[in-house]
Amino acid sequence: MTGTRARVAVVDYGAANMVSITRALAAVGAEVSVALDASGFDSVDAVVVPGVGAARAAMVQLNAQGLRQPILDWVAAGRPLLGICLGFQILFEASDEGDAEALGLLPGRTVELAEAPTLPHIGWNAVEYVRHSPIFDGVPDGSYFYFVHSYAPEPADEAIVVARTTHGLPFVSAAASGSVIGVQFHPEKSSDAGLRVLSNFVGLVETYRATQDARPSVPEVR
Repeated sequence: MTGTRARVAVVDYGAANMVSITRALAAVGAEVSVALDASGFDSVDAVVVPGVGAARAAMVQLNAQGLRQPILDWVAAGRPLLGICLGFQILFEASDEGDAEALGLLPGRTVELAEAPTLPHIGWNAVEYVRHSPIFDGVPDGSYFYFVHSYAPEPADEAIVVARTTHGLPFVSAAASGSVIGVQFHPEKSSDAGLRVLSNFVGLVETYRATQDARPSVPEVR
């Protein structure tokens, strides 16, 4: 691959503030493009699935734009993907919000926040680590991030949980499995801590690209 900056495609399915996330990624050194259809996955190193709104409507739009299968294929190939807020929730198998079938990339289901004092949960809240993940390198445990949501994933596999946050009962605010990372908060709206998370993701993407560049080429058989 050519170029020195990580090339990140942000999936645009009409469910996110594209200006905020693309500017934040560019600010931490990524070369950012927008994926409106399958062609947007060409010649990039990583994919970001952002989002706000409802799970069922999001999945309808992903399917309408022909984006569902490219996302599945991307992850099946072991390539880096970051899901944000609704984009995190739809990485799981299904959502109680509209009883929506989701992407099924992570085991579990998205459910309404339990015993929440207010819904939606809007504002700054602490993210407390369950296990180490490089996505939070340089970000102190208990740092505050900005949230806007009424639902959160309930993973079927505790091993993928990276962090929890409390609003009523604790909910999963970050998870990771293989090349897939998801966060319930909005890093693009979370000041320095959020930018550090995005910077860490870009760093992981650059490491992934370096490993791909270092792979020996297969000789042509004649």
